[in-house]
Amino acid sequence: MQRNLAKVASVVGVGHTDWRGDYVRTRNGEKPRDCIGYGADAFKVALADAGLQVSDIDGLIVGPTTPYERIGEVLGIDARWGGQADAMLGIIQACMAIRSGLAEVVALVYGNNQRSGGTNYGGDNAAGGGSFLSYIYHAPWGFTSQGALYAMMFRRYMELSGLTSAELGEVAVAQRMGSSLNPNAIMQERITVEDYLQSAFVCEPLHLFDYCLINDGGVALIVAEAGRAKHIRPDPVLIHAVGRYDLNKGATSLEPRLTNFYLPAQQKVAEQVFNMAGIGPRDVSSLQVYDSFSCHIPLALEGYGYCGVGEAGKFMRESGISLQGQLPVNTSGGHLSESYMQGWNHQIEAVRQLRGQCGARQVADCRYVHYSSDVAGKAVSILYGR
Repeated sequence: MQRNLAKVASVVGVGHTDWRGDYVRTRNGEKPRDCIGYGADAFKVALADAGLQVSDIDGLIVGPTTPYERIGEVLGIDARWGGQADAMLGIIQACMAIRSGLAEVVALVYGNNQRSGGTNYGGDNAAGGGSFLSYIYHAPWGFTSQGALYAMMFRRYMELSGLTSAELGEVAVAQRMGSSLNPNAIMQERITVEDYLQSAFVCEPLHLFDYCLINDGGVALIVAEAGRAKHIRPDPVLIHAVGRYDLNKGATSLEPRLTNFYLPAQQKVAEQVFNMAGIGPRDVSSLQVYDSFSCHIPLALEGYGYCGVGEAGKFMRESGISLQGQLPVNTSGGHLSESYMQGWNHQIEAVRQLRGQCGARQVADCRYVHYSSDVAGKAVSILYGR
């Protein structure tokens, strides 16, 4: 049944808010929008990009920070199907709805005022309390943030693999190169490995440059049935494959991350998406990885077969993950340097790369873009292509 999701839908519209401008405004104490306002602004841009009317939309998926019923009312969308999901599962759900006939043109809308709203991702009042965020279970031992857990996890990985701090620094350096060529990115000043090594530790071995940004913003995508998409615009971006594999044993304490770095889940998803699309890692032009922390990237490189297990440090150092490297990763700057939109901005970059709209950061002859995310026991992938 899963193979039936191959090529059933295409992305026909993308849009986002002024991440860079709003970052400056919120740092100055302004509160330009709430989550609904950011989502609405992004939707208007995506709708115009697709050349559609609101009446064309019959499905709606909103991000976890955006209220489903209210955003539908504000946007004037009378959806016959919809719900709430994160970026990666939202794409998969849109494909499932289209495949089953529940919807034909689905809007995915995300808005988040996390910076101006004072959202905390650590400390005594970390977002989510004890309700769903896994790291809260480690609070009695002083681990009240994702960063603390990832630091512990990656220290173990470094000891087992021999990856050095300088090699991990290649992630931040490569992504800052991409963001320096991206007018929408918040952080545009390039850095070197030396800059990285001299930056402060937040939670050793993770430096400041290993952490994602926290900023306000919105993202929207329009996903349409593949046949109809060809009549909407001349260059729809096809969703060639999707995949997901969960490691639920011990997931609430992040055990799969701490013990085996999600490697089994990623390998299962790699088998799913590459078999579904009929290609392999060597055919991928660019890799986009959910990067709340830089250490997601070396683990994804190994888990999806872009290099051997334990060889990510060498691959990043010798083959390269920058725009000038063998496998450009997070070419817009990702969460570390472009914008922290919880995986949504990576979808925008994938679409624009395949459309050839990225200007100075454009990957030559971009044919397939692989998106990867792993969190709380779930490994998810989406494979976009022409």
